[in-house]
Amino acid sequence: MELPLNRPALAPLTPEREKLLRQKAQELEAGFLSEMLSYTGLNDTSDFAGGSGEDQFSSFLREEQAKAMVQAGGIGLAETIFKALAKRDDTLS
Repeated sequence: MELPLNRPALAPLTPEREKLLRQKAQELEAGFLSEMLSYTGLNDTSDFAGGSGEDQFSSFLREEQAKAMVQAGGIGLAETIFKALAKRDDTLS
């Protein structure tokens, strides 16, 4: 059995759907970066000496740092994720 090489053109994403997919892709990249930051040990020593409370809230700092990194352009992961989501979204509709 031979598959046709010329597939029909996929419908373009609506602006609302594109915005949602980009947002989710950026959230995934931020989550990845936050996890990677946790392994760097940058927040292990602090001038605040906040003890266990500081340890518990350091994850919030990492999350915000990761979000800021994504807003500044990130590492390009969000764009790759967006393209994969958009492609899959088109094939499901």
